[in-house]
Amino acid sequence: MKRLATLKSLLLLAPFLLPSVVTAQVNPERDAVQAVIMAMFDGMRAGDSSALRPLFLPQATMQTVMETEQGPQVRDGSVAGFLNAIGTPREAMLDERIWTYDIRIDGRLATAWTEYGLYLGDQFIHCGVNNFLLFKGAEGWKILNITDTRRKGEDCWKVKPDLAAELGQLIDNWHLAAAQADEDTFFGSMTPDGIYLGTDAGERWERDVFRDWAKSAFERESAWDFTGHDRQFYFSEDGQTGWWEEQLDTWMGPCRGSGVAVKTPEGWRIKHYNLSFTIPNDKVDAVKKLLEQP
Repeated sequence: MKRLATLKSLLLLAPFLLPSVVTAQVNPERDAVQAVIMAMFDGMRAGDSSALRPLFLPQATMQTVMETEQGPQVRDGSVAGFLNAIGTPREAMLDERIWTYDIRIDGRLATAWTEYGLYLGDQFIHCGVNNFLLFKGAEGWKILNITDTRRKGEDCWKVKPDLAAELGQLIDNWHLAAAQADEDTFFGSMTPDGIYLGTDAGERWERDVFRDWAKSAFERESAWDFTGHDRQFYFSEDGQTGWWEEQLDTWMGPCRGSGVAVKTPEGWRIKHYNLSFTIPNDKVDAVKKLLEQP
């Protein structure tokens, strides 16, 4: 592959700055909505229907979206029936484990999309998604509706997804694909609108343009060989977006990479990647002098 870096770019292209959402943001309303949902699941685990009752509005409803032999259906439930089931003694704890929260709020209306796995003791029952609708009145946030889905079989998760392991594997495979000149895997690991920023200031590549430009490199035994390490991962609350930073061993010397990936039906795909050349602070003046040369 043609060289990805030139000295003139070293001071022109800074590392890609990741969004500030990598740190927890204080959001009292969001925390209050999540607290209601968590209290419901705590009450379920305790089998305490009296603790659940105050969490619901009097007119609250419940539905389940199901696949049946007659086709897809929406089945109505009731809060009273739900509370009765929770208060019925059982030998094992009913444990609904929530993997992700995606909470949206507008004034007095809130929705929460939560992925879950349901267990009876250690026995896995099913997985799915809860869609909560909540209203904020004089007494605070209350549940107005819960609609859930239920799945079993191979398309169901039984443990909390390890997002860092999943995304890390994609990145490892992506770097390996370049080292092995596996063009289809390398560019197939990016979204169709993916962007690759090289170390040269002019290297802002849309995926397919990048593929055309790098075609000769992927005709060799190895296009380029970067080894990533010391990664830091960050994820959105709904688990659908991830971003990372990594140190890279390259033919140019130490570099830094950072990227953004999104979860698609085919798995994680890279939407944005920035390759930057790192310069020790005590070498900056020397590099500047080199750049000043004609």
